Amino acid sequence: GLNPSQKGLIIGKMFGVMLVQNTNGDIGYLTAFSGKLANRNSHPRFVPPVFDMLQPDGFFLKGEQELNALNAQIVQIEQASERLAAEAALDNIQQQARQELRAQKEKIRVNKQRRQDQREHAAFSLCAEGHLSVLESLKQESIREQGELKFLQRHWKKATEAALTHLDTFRAAVQKLKTERKTKSAELQEQLFAQYNFLNKDGVFRNLKSIFATSHPDNPPSGAGECAAPKMLQYAFRHQLKPLAFAEFWWGQSPVSEIRKHGHFYPACRGKCEPILAHMLSGVEMDPNPMLQQQDLGCQLKTVYEDEHIVVLNKPAELLSVPGKIAAPSVLSILQQRYPDATGPLLVHRLDMATSGLLIAAKSKEGYQYLQSQFIKKTVKKTYIALLEGILTTSQGRIELPLRVDLDNRPHQLVCYEYGKPAITEWTKISEINGRTRVKLFPLTGRTHQLRVHCAHQAGLNIPIVGDDLYGKKEHRLHLHAHSLSIKHPATRQEMTFISEPPF
Repeated sequence: GLNPSQKGLIIGKMFGVMLVQNTNGDIGYLTAFSGKLANRNSHPRFVPPVFDMLQPDGFFLKGEQELNALNAQIVQIEQASERLAAEAALDNIQQQARQELRAQKEKIRVNKQRRQDQREHAAFSLCAEGHLSVLESLKQESIREQGELKFLQRHWKKATEAALTHLDTFRAAVQKLKTERKTKSAELQEQLFAQYNFLNKDGVFRNLKSIFATSHPDNPPSGAGECAAPKMLQYAFRHQLKPLAFAEFWWGQSPVSEIRKHGHFYPACRGKCEPILAHMLSGVEMDPNPMLQQQDLGCQLKTVYEDEHIVVLNKPAELLSVPGKIAAPSVLSILQQRYPDATGPLLVHRLDMATSGLLIAAKSKEGYQYLQSQFIKKTVKKTYIALLEGILTTSQGRIELPLRVDLDNRPHQLVCYEYGKPAITEWTKISEINGRTRVKLFPLTGRTHQLRVHCAHQAGLNIPIVGDDLYGKKEHRLHLHAHSLSIKHPATRQEMTFISEPPF
């Protein structure tokens, strides 16, 4: 996946390395890859999968062959000349029926109007006996036309039912095969889930269905258990090896939607791996979770501007904008303590936890609504300054990459042209510093992680922001700062611009 000429055809792979210790105290290492490699699950020097579904004589490949055979039968029936002819015959009959019935109804409508005119004329121009004769003649004509319509309706209904009955013989055969395929597929899937049994250090096994019973009650996510980390832990516990440390890294080209940089380290995914690793690492001594060790950054939350209506703040990096899942201070909670008498919801917009810079809050409900409407209407002018990991060869540009959340690895975002929401960023180059580029970013939309993804993605700037631990490499902080903010004051209606220089 490293050949640039094959871009889009071959992608890279996630690999893992784990340091382990045997019962004699010797330290060695294990290696693994996620998913399949060259359409195989087993290669020398790599630990085996938790379960090898690609065994030549295994139930999975045999089950796949049965499903493929059913698919072939379905295709054969659906593409058979007799079935296609039956479908064409039904379409032809339905088309003829519509045309003739439409023509008859139009004839009835036109003649009805003509008869009405004749009745009115006869009432003035004929004697009573002649008038009655004309009325009876017109009545019989109307009855005949309605009879003709009913005859046509019965005729075409019978012809349609006959053609549909013939076609239904093919449809029934296809539906029977599809039902059989669905049943066999479900049985094969359940059999497969039962083979993925994950071991922990205490010798306790749990299978996929049990592990994902709460988060995915119907079925575990596709590919769960095929990642490098569970494979290495399984091998370690099976061979009485103590896991000491492990890391996973991407090697090769990135997928089109995700951000995977060649040679970068990445954590295990949350959707597929987190529940499995929670079981496998149960009871294993680990470093403290840094996400649960939040420092109190409230003293670093400085006021840039304040009056009786608004407060403009300079948020430090790693301080939450609003309360999250962890019990830690946030800008909102700090504001609520500082301004207990404020009648407004206070915080009007947010910044990522890792991003520093300008935030605005309203002290009243009316002020909040006026400011919020500016964000909704996109009349607020915002600029960010970022430091990128490499050198940009162009001076300015525009990035349009639609984004959606990665359901298997929240809070990561994916570039998705089918389901993503529009995300637009304009940018200009400021300077180059020691092999890095300082840029000014102008987000025209406000999607989650928009600037981080647009900088890192291969279809964007293709250079991550320095310190981006989600889409690049971790450093002491994310080098992204909300630099300027222009709004109309909720009381004076005058435009105001606030500036905060980045601390990097």
